[in-house]
Amino acid sequence: MATIAIDATYVVDPKPSGVSVYSRRLIESLAELESDHRFLICYRLSRWKRRRQFLRLSGTQQGGQPAFPTRLFQDPWTFWLPRQADLFHSLAQRPAPFRFRHEVVTIHDVFPLSSREYSTPDFQRKFSVLLIEAARRAARIITPSRHTANELVRHAEVDPGKIRVIPEGVDLPKQVLSPEARLSERARWVGEGNELILVVGVIQTRKNTLGALRALEKLPERCHMVVAGGEGHGSEAVWDYLRKGRLGERVKVLGHVSREQLEKLYQTASMLLFPSFDEGFGLPVLEAMAHNLPVVTSQASALPEVGGDAALYVDPRDANDIAEKVAHVIDNAELRAQMIQAGLARAQTFSWRRAAERTLEVYNEVLGE
Repeated sequence: MATIAIDATYVVDPKPSGVSVYSRRLIESLAELESDHRFLICYRLSRWKRRRQFLRLSGTQQGGQPAFPTRLFQDPWTFWLPRQADLFHSLAQRPAPFRFRHEVVTIHDVFPLSSREYSTPDFQRKFSVLLIEAARRAARIITPSRHTANELVRHAEVDPGKIRVIPEGVDLPKQVLSPEARLSERARWVGEGNELILVVGVIQTRKNTLGALRALEKLPERCHMVVAGGEGHGSEAVWDYLRKGRLGERVKVLGHVSREQLEKLYQTASMLLFPSFDEGFGLPVLEAMAHNLPVVTSQASALPEVGGDAALYVDPRDANDIAEKVAHVIDNAELRAQMIQAGLARAQTFSWRRAAERTLEVYNEVLGE
């Protein structure tokens, strides 16, 4: 039996990103597995007081001790933590504040290294240093896609032998709206007889929110767009386009929405448009498919790995191509039905439990060396 410490800092996020969802669901799924190992769930000081709002793990060990006890880890105060753990897993592509006997890191994407378009120079410098240091120290690197693995080798000169590709999972909806309820809710958002094109993700250059709006302008008036996501690098260009453009009442920008509201939007929309330039995985694609929603996404980065043959792909830099594919899905009922069926089957092949099982295999591989 070994003691494994896991960085749960990014679980504590009132506006969860993909990294937050990954961190929470991986830890919850590890807690459901049978294992001889003991786990320490670690939080940085800034998140410590709010930890119970976001993650509750049940179960006890022999002697009545919690199966997943929590620990604070903060440089320099908790310098003793490496003596309590045999292995440390960083879930958010940054190195641990202390050196552990064995280290594993999950690296979700490498856009701070691979592009200057998607973040500020300060962000690129800071996170590139953290990413490279985490990769250098790790005995194994977990990536959610083959694309991210290849980018790591290319831009960080990582030994491919250190990398293990473990796709993320997706949760199927607990409640499914009837077709009548879907149409009623859609009409509430965009009016009777109109189509709701859903865009999920931070409003930023990398997510290509601007490209989605440019495509919408080429579509019929009955096509409306709902954007669910906070603001990021490049959002000012999106707001400027909306102020100067001719889209009028056809776009609703909601900001960050709760998980419950997002799941309802997935079931309300006509389709998901996810035209991102660069994704290490692309969880909204799977989430939409799990909710019986057709997906139009980019033929770029990791997105074809996620969508497989269940999505329709576009050139993200071509607004005409995006608009044509969106119109093709909206106007073709037979195609839409085929995409919904294929998408649900695709989503069912991605499991958080399987991701946890394969992560546990990585722990055992490292501990066995």
